[in-house]
Amino acid sequence: MMKLDRRNALLAGSMLAAASLLPGAAFAQNDDRAAIRAAAEAQKDASVARIQHWIRNPSIAAQNLNMQEGAEYMAALARDAGFQEVEIVLTDGHPGVFATYDVGAARTLGVYFMYDVKQFDPSEWSSPPTEAAFVDKEGFGRAIMGRGATNQKGPEATFLAALHAFKQAGVTLPVNLVLIAEGEEEIGSPHFSQITAKPHIMEALKRTEGIFIPAGWQDKSGAVEVSLGSKGIVELELISSGESWGPGPDKDIHSSLKAAVESPAWRLVYALQTLVKDDGNKVAIDGWFENVRPLTEREKALIAEAAGKVDPEEQKRMLGIDSWIDDLSYPDAMTRLAQEPTVNIEGLVAGYTGEGGKTILPGRAVAKLDLRLVPNQTRAEAEEKLRAHLDAAGYPDIEVKVTGGYDPTETPENTRLMQSILATYRQNDVPATLIPRSAGSWPGGDVHGTAPVPARRPFRHGPWIGSARTGRILCHRFDEPGGEGPRRCDHGLCRSALPGRRRRLTARKKGAPASSAAPLSLQDFPQLIARSGNPGFPAAPRPSGRARGIRGTLRRAEWRRPLQG
Repeated sequence: MMKLDRRNALLAGSMLAAASLLPGAAFAQNDDRAAIRAAAEAQKDASVARIQHWIRNPSIAAQNLNMQEGAEYMAALARDAGFQEVEIVLTDGHPGVFATYDVGAARTLGVYFMYDVKQFDPSEWSSPPTEAAFVDKEGFGRAIMGRGATNQKGPEATFLAALHAFKQAGVTLPVNLVLIAEGEEEIGSPHFSQITAKPHIMEALKRTEGIFIPAGWQDKSGAVEVSLGSKGIVELELISSGESWGPGPDKDIHSSLKAAVESPAWRLVYALQTLVKDDGNKVAIDGWFENVRPLTEREKALIAEAAGKVDPEEQKRMLGIDSWIDDLSYPDAMTRLAQEPTVNIEGLVAGYTGEGGKTILPGRAVAKLDLRLVPNQTRAEAEEKLRAHLDAAGYPDIEVKVTGGYDPTETPENTRLMQSILATYRQNDVPATLIPRSAGSWPGGDVHGTAPVPARRPFRHGPWIGSARTGRILCHRFDEPGGEGPRRCDHGLCRSALPGRRRRLTARKKGAPASSAAPLSLQDFPQLIARSGNPGFPAAPRPSGRARGIRGTLRRAEWRRPLQG
């Protein structure tokens, strides 16, 4: 859901202006701000149209839906916003986009975008998820509802609209920009490191002060949470099959045979049970906690302060729960949320799942899991310990299929960029509360170097800033010892080429020679979409992509400055 109001229309401009808080960055004060504000207001309709059109263009990595179109559209948005050099970057999976906006400034800041969204079931939505319709939302007013409105197309379009406002106002950005965008965030970013590993991309990232993600986290009161990091994640499947096990059938058979034949589904259930304690709330994987860094006293104090500003009953109502885990108090539950690594079951798939019953004994069962990691755990460590645990517990036949993931991230509270965030909030009279880390995840570690990091030293990549006025830092500084390019995933699945994925990623304009490929502009997309026959892309004409202001919110960043908005 993307809230549309006058205040949020200027948020991204505030973030860009905040860069002038950094030494070496210059930004004029009141006159420039007034001009940017006027431009953003004038571009409101185009800004809203941009968000709606992008939401109507769903790219879903898990379903391989519109990934080529999504990358092309992302590249067109970047060009239209003023990025001079825009490149679609091929990977073994879905493509990314790299772009630079050079204004000759002394300092450079980076931006991370994701152009993919999660899968959706229209029956679960009160408004169709790809219509991007306006709805009245209690506590927020009139808003755009659709898949990606909040995560992340609305906030990202907000940032792009700020660039349009600067351009329309004739105001030079206070910093140069480097943009990296991926289409696999929702599946654990399995090939993001292949994007950042390109020498020219890594060189550009090394020049940045930090990288943030536009996102929307601001509560109904207008207050925000500024997060100093996030958990890591491993996304995977555990697969039990008669084919790999032996005693179970290698295909579905009639359920009447259960008395004589083993069940791969039950074997998976018992294997899952070994991963957690009896209540399912504490991880029981051997050695799981040996490298977990305990919260510091300062971090505990930050959590307690943040918890005291929240209505626990309202939080329960929003989540649809009656109590917190293990009947903990809200402050204790929030402490646990920051401290604990977890094993979560996302889904279970076996046999017949349609209406009614079907008398079969499945030959295969799958559990979709995510493992959330905290400092100083690593993805590689978690994968190794899971495999070793299953083997030791007597389940060597259970296949562990890792599909994505990355390490946790941290940014020190006293960094210059973090202090710039807090200063921006103060200048805008926005209440801001620091928290140690978000329970969510993002691929901050994958912009880092391949060289080993000292044992148990956490990555210092950035905070999640929960706000309609911020972004989140992807990388604080490229100053870890020996860091010379992103870590490469050594998992076989990530190294292997995926047939059919390396499609041509630049659609030719009508009339272009077969040997050339002209980059698309936003004006090309209605025609391209109409030709594709994809219902997710409306063929109707849309407003020019050049005039915009924006609606939305920004989350998690390490630098900003107000626009008095």
